[in-house]
Amino acid sequence: MVNRDVIPSADLADCLARCPAWELEGREITRTFEFTSFPGAIDFVNAVAGVAEDAGHHPDIDIRYARITLRLTTHSKGALTGADFEVAERIDNLGVEPVG
Repeated sequence: MVNRDVIPSADLADCLARCPAWELEGREITRTFEFTSFPGAIDFVNAVAGVAEDAGHHPDIDIRYARITLRLTTHSKGALTGADFEVAERIDNLGVEPVG
């Protein structure tokens, strides 16, 4: 089960260090992935869906052909929680290699 405790602002830098490819944007963390094809991008989105379903915590997903942007926040808390960083780490460990 994922940790839904709100992360204090003072601890966000430590959490981001575990997910260095992700960027803090307000009350969200974001990461953009670029692939060589639309089918490759959709395969990635399907893999992300599996992670999200398993964690019970779902990113906002923006699909622009072969460019996928993920945004994580805990909407019910209006803040970042441990769940956001746990899912980000799981996504980073999918073994899917974007081109950009």
